[in-house]
Amino acid sequence: MKRVRVGVGAGFSGDRLDAALPLVERGEIGYLIFECLAERTIALAQRDRLRDSARGYHPFLEQRLRRVLPACAARGVKIVSNMGAANPIAAGERAAAVARELGLTGLKIAVVLGDDVLDIVKQGEYVAAETGQPIAGLVDVVSANAYLGAGPIREALEWGADVVLTGRVADPSLIVAPLAFEHDWPEDDWPRLGAGTIVGHLLECAAQVTGGYFADPGYKDVPNLADVGYPIAQVDSSGEALISKTPRTGGLVSTATCKEQLLYELHDPARYLTPDVTADFTGVRLAQVEQDVVRVTGGSGTARPDTLKVTVGYRAGWIGEAQVSYGGPGAVERARLAGEVVLDRLERLGVHPIETRTEIVGVNSLYPGSASPVLGAAPREARARVAVRTHTADEAEMAVHEVDSLGLNGPSGGSIAAMNVREVLGVVSTFVPRSLIQPSVSIEEIRA
Repeated sequence: MKRVRVGVGAGFSGDRLDAALPLVERGEIGYLIFECLAERTIALAQRDRLRDSARGYHPFLEQRLRRVLPACAARGVKIVSNMGAANPIAAGERAAAVARELGLTGLKIAVVLGDDVLDIVKQGEYVAAETGQPIAGLVDVVSANAYLGAGPIREALEWGADVVLTGRVADPSLIVAPLAFEHDWPEDDWPRLGAGTIVGHLLECAAQVTGGYFADPGYKDVPNLADVGYPIAQVDSSGEALISKTPRTGGLVSTATCKEQLLYELHDPARYLTPDVTADFTGVRLAQVEQDVVRVTGGSGTARPDTLKVTVGYRAGWIGEAQVSYGGPGAVERARLAGEVVLDRLERLGVHPIETRTEIVGVNSLYPGSASPVLGAAPREARARVAVRTHTADEAEMAVHEVDSLGLNGPSGGSIAAMNVREVLGVVSTFVPRSLIQPSVSIEEIRA
């Protein structure tokens, strides 16, 4: 029976840069996936594109490709990634330039277009899923990106692409595409597309299924976490899979690591909506077949939804943030007073923030409303953090300045740190009929 081996070399924007090459060199994979895009990162990419039309793709695109392209070309490993972000065309051009500089002629680089649906959203009567408010009521909408599925990636692979760069694509679709292509799954084979989506979901966060984000010393120990291996799925034509990791690396693949990732960001396990299929997780079974190898069976699915999720970005003001540390007896009380003073000062200055947050790191920053320090013992150090979101950059600067002024005007013993002002791109979601969205594929063959 034919089996396809897929490895994931990145599971988020800031993932490690040195993990993918060992996966290519030792993992015997046919496909290398870089999953580097989220709601936050697509918004940041849109901001970069608005500032410079030649940018907007993932900032680590070139670094990642330079590290792995020669090894992938030598072994016939194909790369699929959403590092095109807000500008897949520019990403493809940059990838082609890197390939030429490395002397890798004959490669075919494809870009997937069609996820940018800003005009569709602006012209329609869509509402934000989070609030029920009309998208048209948001101030200065700057982007709208639909979650495309595996279809256009599969099309690129059918045309012989060696590297496929996309914009916004559903995370598991990056893995479903090569599986569907290699196993020739029909576009309406819901059970196998559902099984493939579950494999994609297990792999999409990279080392999160191989011991990263799992370790809890003394409770869930993971060997050699500093060299955690990245995941590999060996998938047969039925959609059943073996989950493992890069050979001769640290980390851990167990039913426990797989269960944690399986449940990660899962809403209704019987109806996990993706652009490709409505996946059904309820029949999934995990079995440890050997050390660091878990068998995944029982995935299924039903017909895909008629709409596609769209991430909408809009200008949401400015954030001014600053922190100040206090030490010794009464540190928490002084930190709390510092936050109160700053908010009082902003009111006196006529600054009316959209929202504010004051917290004491280590006391109530993760659990707001906590009245007493952790474990009931008064900490000997505390850090006050003040953050405000305002309508203008000047107001945000004023908030930061007020924290800075605590150096002589606030509680005793303060040490000011971490001051910054930045523009905010807000993000909401909506749903657009898939019939309105037409993905396309463009391919360039690298010539000498």
